[in-house]
Amino acid sequence: MAGSFKVFFNRQVVQGIAADFVRADSKFPATRFCKECLDGLDQLELLARGWHIAEALRRHLPEDFEAASSVLLRSLPDESFTGLDSFRYLPHIFYVSKYGLGNFEAAMAAQHELTQRFTAEFSIRAFLEKYPSQTLGRLRLWASDPSHHVRRLVSEGTRPRLPWASRLRDFQRDPAPVIELLELLKDDPELYVRRSVANNLNDIAKDHPGIAVEICRRWWADASDERQWIIKHALRSLVKAGNPGALAILGVGAVPKVAVGSARFVPKSPRIGGRLKFDFTLTSTSKKAQTLQVDYRVHFVKANRGTSPKVFKLRRVELAPGSEVTLGSTVSFAPMTTRESRPGVHSFEAVVNGVGFALGCIRLQ
Repeated sequence: MAGSFKVFFNRQVVQGIAADFVRADSKFPATRFCKECLDGLDQLELLARGWHIAEALRRHLPEDFEAASSVLLRSLPDESFTGLDSFRYLPHIFYVSKYGLGNFEAAMAAQHELTQRFTAEFSIRAFLEKYPSQTLGRLRLWASDPSHHVRRLVSEGTRPRLPWASRLRDFQRDPAPVIELLELLKDDPELYVRRSVANNLNDIAKDHPGIAVEICRRWWADASDERQWIIKHALRSLVKAGNPGALAILGVGAVPKVAVGSARFVPKSPRIGGRLKFDFTLTSTSKKAQTLQVDYRVHFVKANRGTSPKVFKLRRVELAPGSEVTLGSTVSFAPMTTRESRPGVHSFEAVVNGVGFALGCIRLQ
C-alpha cells in the first residue's frame, strides 16, 4: 500500500464513520469515538489506521458481537461509496475479522454485506483458518450469489498469496479446495470476477506450476474468449519465467528460430529518475511462419551490487519466413514503491518464447 494513501483516514472520514453509527444507534458515543480515533492517528500507516479505528469500534459497540454486528450493518448507508472512498469500511472489516470469530453466522452475514460495499477478502481469511470446512461450504454457496461482489469474494478471499494479507499456508500446500471454487467461477459473466479467478490461479502457479498448467490446459478445451482471457492472465508469471507448459498452451512453445540484433538505447547513459527508450530487430531464420511471444528482461542493480532480473511484457508477433520486425519499449528509472533504482550496469535481454537473447547494457548514472 502506498504510504501517501494512509492519509485517507483523516478527521473527516472518522467523523463520517461516527455519524453512520449514530444513525444506527442514537446512543453511540460519537464524540469519544472520534477523540480516540484521532489520538495518534497521524503517526500510523494505512493498515495500522484501519486497526486503530477498529479497536475504537470495539470499545464503543456492544460487547456481544451479534448485537454489535447488528448496529454495524444498520450503519451502512443504502448508497455505497465507490473507488478509493470505499476504504472507509476497512476498519469494519478488521473489526469483524478479529471480534467475529466467536460467532460464525453473524460474522458471515456481516461480511456478505460489507463485501458489497468494500471487500471482505481480508476478513474471510481468518474464518478460513479457524473454520475451514464451514467457510469453504459457505463460499461454495456464495459462488452463485446474485451479487458479483460476493462471487468475487469467493475467489479473491481464497487467494493463497493475496497482496496486503497474510498467506493461506494450507492452501499453498494443497490448493485443491481453492481449485474447486475456481471451477465454479471460471465462466462467470462478470470480468470483475473472472479477473479474480485468474489472479488466484496465478497465485497457485507460483507454488504449484504443474497443477496450474494442467488446469489451464483442461480449461482451454472449447474455451470461450472470456475463459481464454482468464487462462492467459493466470499464466502470466509462468510465461515470464519461460515455463514450457504454459508457453505451449498459448501456442508459443516452439523453440524460436530468430536472429536478434543488439538494441539501440536512448540515452546511452540514463540517470536515476529518468527514462530510457530502446529498440531491437528480430529476424526470422526459419523456412516456416512462426508465432512468437516477445518480452524483455532487465537485470536491475541491487543494493549489494548484484542484479535482480525482471521480465516485462512486449507483444506477440507473427513472423513470416525471412521477415524482420523492430520492437522496443521504454523503461522508467523513477522511484517506485516496488523497486529502487541504483547506479551501475544494467543488462537487457529479449525473451522470445521463453528463450533469452542478449541485447546489450547501459550504465545508469
